[in-house]
Amino acid sequence: MPIASLLRQELLAAIDYRCTAKPHDPLFVECHGGYSLSYVRKGSFGCRSRGRSFELVAGSLLIGYPGDEYTCSHDHVVGDECLSFQLAPALVEALGGADAAWRAVALPPLPELMVWGELAQGAASGESDIGLDEAGIALALRFVALSASRERRAAAPAARDRRRAVEAALWIDAHAAEPLDLARSAAEAGLSPFHFLRLFHAVIGITPHQYLVRSRLRRAARLLAAPQKSITDIAFEVGFGDLSNFVRSFHRASGLSPRRFRQASRGDRQLVEARLAAHSRR
Repeated sequence: MPIASLLRQELLAAIDYRCTAKPHDPLFVECHGGYSLSYVRKGSFGCRSRGRSFELVAGSLLIGYPGDEYTCSHDHVVGDECLSFQLAPALVEALGGADAAWRAVALPPLPELMVWGELAQGAASGESDIGLDEAGIALALRFVALSASRERRAAAPAARDRRRAVEAALWIDAHAAEPLDLARSAAEAGLSPFHFLRLFHAVIGITPHQYLVRSRLRRAARLLAAPQKSITDIAFEVGFGDLSNFVRSFHRASGLSPRRFRQASRGDRQLVEARLAAHSRR
């Protein structure tokens, strides 16, 4: 697996993982060396750990706990790409939150986390003036706050159904800029809308429409880090047919307006500092 170290500090490191594994490749048991948050930016893979199985797609988060063993598989597509933050125990302690949050293994694509994952990716690729360490801490803070009230259930469907759901997620992600509804997505998967909705939610952890909106928000967050396009152009390019709907959806996901998020991505560090200050007062 090609790996590039992007940042290495005493409390935080950032690594670019690019896996090229294929379906039917031998599986290997691996072990988390410490605490980590790995944001899936491309591709898909399965993960089994602590007796539970997960299917991760773009926007998902793989969570590492020191000493936990896990096995990753690529039954549906070739490879994946992740931006992984490795956190020192002292930083995890400072962030607070329940220890159980770091044993959740994985989280599905959640808008509250995706926009910060994309901001971190923008920092990693040089498209943002915010520091990669700052972006990593902001993502970790959001993860800790969100995980306090969330419990992730294991995916129960059979392997064939898991494949269907993952392929559907990949198709939705590839066509997110188009007008999509449940009927069209279900037809692409070869299922009735009712069975498709139930299967998709059971495997991915969210509904097809939620995944569609979050795919659009993920792309929007990345585009907002660059100054070339207006917010209105970005809204329509990623698939939102209405600017006000985009602004509401983005604000609900990130807690910031698209304009404020763009300012943060261009080096306005007051956002990260305010979040750190608010966290320290709790």
